[in-house]
Amino acid sequence: MQGFFDFVKSLGAARMAAMAAVTLTLIGFFSFLMIQMTTPQMVPLFTDLSMEDSSAIMKDLDRQAVDYKLKNDGSIIMVPKEQVARLRMKLAESGLPKGGGVGYEIFDKSDALGATSFIQNINHLRALEGELARTIRGIDRVQAARVHLVLPERPLFSRDKAEATASIVLKVRGQLEPGQVRAIRHLVATAVNGLKPERVSVIDETGRLLADGATPDDALAGSTADERKTAYENRLRDQVESIVSSVVGPGHARVQLTADFDLNRITETSDKYDPDGRVVRSSQTREEQSQSNDGKEGGPVSVAGQLPGTSADNNNSATAKDQSKKTEEIVNYEISRTTKTEVVEAGRVKRISAAVLVDGRYEKNAKGEVVYQPRSKEEIDRIAALVRTAVGYDAKRGDQIEVVNLRFADTTPMNFDTPTGWDKYLQFTKDDIMGLAEKGVMVLLGLLVLLMVVRPLVRRIVTPDRLAGATGYAGVAGALGSSGIEIGPDGKPIPGGGSGSITTGGTNISIVNGEEAVAISNRTSTMIDVAQVQGQVHAQSVQKVGELAQRNPHEAVAIIRSWLHEDAA
Repeated sequence: MQGFFDFVKSLGAARMAAMAAVTLTLIGFFSFLMIQMTTPQMVPLFTDLSMEDSSAIMKDLDRQAVDYKLKNDGSIIMVPKEQVARLRMKLAESGLPKGGGVGYEIFDKSDALGATSFIQNINHLRALEGELARTIRGIDRVQAARVHLVLPERPLFSRDKAEATASIVLKVRGQLEPGQVRAIRHLVATAVNGLKPERVSVIDETGRLLADGATPDDALAGSTADERKTAYENRLRDQVESIVSSVVGPGHARVQLTADFDLNRITETSDKYDPDGRVVRSSQTREEQSQSNDGKEGGPVSVAGQLPGTSADNNNSATAKDQSKKTEEIVNYEISRTTKTEVVEAGRVKRISAAVLVDGRYEKNAKGEVVYQPRSKEEIDRIAALVRTAVGYDAKRGDQIEVVNLRFADTTPMNFDTPTGWDKYLQFTKDDIMGLAEKGVMVLLGLLVLLMVVRPLVRRIVTPDRLAGATGYAGVAGALGSSGIEIGPDGKPIPGGGSGSITTGGTNISIVNGEEAVAISNRTSTMIDVAQVQGQVHAQSVQKVGELAQRNPHEAVAIIRSWLHEDAA
């Protein structure tokens, strides 16, 4: 302990303060490194948030005492990676994020007692638009959506009613497929009463029109027909490739299929009459009867004679008469007729052409080498039969199916073996690599600080002023002897043994009359050290003069007297 205290005293106050400063700096630096290396990795909780959603999520995170960071002016919230799943479920329970729109929750806190019907209708329209926008944002590639609905009211005593319309603005990542645009139109149309899909307009954030709501939507016109053709071909291709791959193996079959569609819409009307199928439509019968007398009647004509039962009547009946009778019958028949109207819609398949390329077999020969073996004709015929059945082959329609066996260019099998042993521990993800890189940078920075800053400071602080006195002269005895200085048995200069100066190990050692004058390190020499050396040299000179005066007092008195008698000049 005494040696330690002596070492501390030899350092001085300045060096002790420097050591304290270096110690505090090291503590702070390594504390910073430890904090950075132990801080959990921050990942995005939600992105592209509106100001309202960011504010609500921040309040909820503060309530849960969760550390978070904001980026891009609050549109991105970063949280610790291990808490992402839990926080998302917790926020979903609270209905966050809402997506920047107003949904049916607008009616949760509203005062319905003082609200007019106009305000209620506006709130209902806002809620409907907000809910549709949230639903559309759930579609892949859609970042944001804005929905505008126009629901006109039917005036009183009016027969005509204006149709409902809708406008949708989308912010997408990349480009939406036509099928997705049609799905959005039908989604909005089915959610709004009286709205038709062809009355929905869709545009993207660049102002490009994705769907026109001003003209009727012909399902088989323009690009829609091409989409239907492509979808039909893809479906058949997948079916054929699936059934062929189950026979020849995955990756050993290539299928190309083309379908021709008839886009003409045909309407046919025909009338057929059946002569055997007669039906009485109407029947009319007419009968006529008349009579006349051949001779003259006797007696005068009177009223009494015309009365029935009188003698005059009896006389008349006895007279000969001429009678005639006519019967006419008209019957109308309806001939059986059949009217047939056939409408052939557009989009019929006119012809299908399919080309199937299958690879051969790869077997080992007697030498153990893998060689190619073509497939037999019987096997190719069976595969062709399967393909014809899968595509619905029709020879009358002119369909054509070709199955060819050729060797594929790339025959290198893919290795999908699961890594085992140490390999499974070397499967690093992007996050793992970034974390290791960050820790490596921190470690490298710490080593640089230790080597470039701390090590020189500590060496400068602990290096003593009298290096030669502290380390002894054993290592430099030969150099001192060669410079004309007498060296004793212990390796130290002998008093009065001469003067000289040597440089060794980066240290300049000066000896005056066998005694050390100064030892200055070239690395630690400063102006203060030079002043100390000069003071020590002067002190030794004065001491030598005093000793000479004590030994020779008469000579000293004579020298002083001679100085007194000298002229002032």
